[in-house]
Amino acid sequence: MGKYYQTRTNRSKRKLHNLDGKAVTVEVADGKACFQMVLPMSEALFDVARAIEQTASEAGLLLMKSLIDEEVEQLAGGRYRHNPNRQAVRWGKEEGHVVFAGRKVAMEKPRVRTADGAEEFDLRRWDAFAHPARMEQSIASRILRRVSCRDYAGTIDDICDGYGIDKSAVSRQWQSASAEQLKQLMERRLDTLDICVLLLDGKEFHDYTLITALAIDTQGYKHVLGIRPGATENSQICGALLDDLIERGLSAQKRYLFILDGSKALKKAVTDRFGVSALIQRCRIHKERNIRGYLPKKHHRLLAMKLRVAFGMTDYNDALKELGKVHDWLMSVSEAAANSLQEGFEELLTVHKLKLSALHKKLLGSTNMIESCLSIVNDLCRNVKHWQNENMAVRWAGSVLLEAEKRFYRMKGHRELPMLVEAVHRYVDSQEAVA
Repeated sequence: MGKYYQTRTNRSKRKLHNLDGKAVTVEVADGKACFQMVLPMSEALFDVARAIEQTASEAGLLLMKSLIDEEVEQLAGGRYRHNPNRQAVRWGKEEGHVVFAGRKVAMEKPRVRTADGAEEFDLRRWDAFAHPARMEQSIASRILRRVSCRDYAGTIDDICDGYGIDKSAVSRQWQSASAEQLKQLMERRLDTLDICVLLLDGKEFHDYTLITALAIDTQGYKHVLGIRPGATENSQICGALLDDLIERGLSAQKRYLFILDGSKALKKAVTDRFGVSALIQRCRIHKERNIRGYLPKKHHRLLAMKLRVAFGMTDYNDALKELGKVHDWLMSVSEAAANSLQEGFEELLTVHKLKLSALHKKLLGSTNMIESCLSIVNDLCRNVKHWQNENMAVRWAGSVLLEAEKRFYRMKGHRELPMLVEAVHRYVDSQEAVA
């Protein structure tokens, strides 16, 4: 017990002070002592706040139950009241659950049948409160923020008793939710989108290759169009992805700027469906990476500088001349590297042919925009330790791509996109006239 010192206030009251300055007042009246002291309230208020939260959760469950009971009364009338004209009667109860605060909570489900007992009514409010989608959405929102299935139970407040939050149950709910999100991605219509740029890229996703399509509309908004799995980037898989996009409303007669990663399979799939005059921009970053593979490391920095100078030119002829100089230099270092640059030479300068602004040349000269959204996929999937099969990889990728789409920024320089559309039409028309 702490040390106290005494001060006299009057004949019947004495005040004691401990060394912390906290006062204890002792009042003696009629031979009885009454104590008054200041208590530390932080701990007490913490418990009160906890009790308030638990009371609020109980009130929420009671509100759900009262709304369900109200619907039953609307159908079957009040209890113990004779009504010869009633169309429905209560038919007992059965075990059930509602979804509350990210878990399943046991609650008896009332049953209502027609007056003759032949048919049972569906209770809309019960169906809404107990719908599996509510549990799936709660789980999906946490898993898409890097919460693992085994840690899900620890992320929800323990304010009421419930079940369905062990890792196996959470995993099943996530499978169902991710399958639904993948279906939503792969079935949504595209004919309402005013698309002007299409980016196609194949990306290694753990043990699988995913071909992803990203679009930019004339307002500068980005849209994930679809994904297709495969062991490698081949024209059959790329073509299947494009066929699916066309079936969902992507016009094969419209003219787009295609930005490809340099895969021959992607180019073949595009030209087979959109014609040999389809306007293709090869990704410059992929091309530089391919050329570096043929060069000793000591030449990498010089290669990057020379390519930067060539791609930084404003005029197409000047850029072509500078690329020719890079080719000549590569011939003196590595013929294989020079041949790599020569392959797809013209397609590296498509954005120069269109006479786009410097900003659009930079943004549309590579597949960086699609690489960026795929990096989000890898980041949000980093907690997955074991990939069971291809279906699991596609489900995860599709769900995360839909989540990543919400985070996309509007493309810089979007006000200039109508000029891009005009440039694409003008260039393709001139090429078709020459042909």
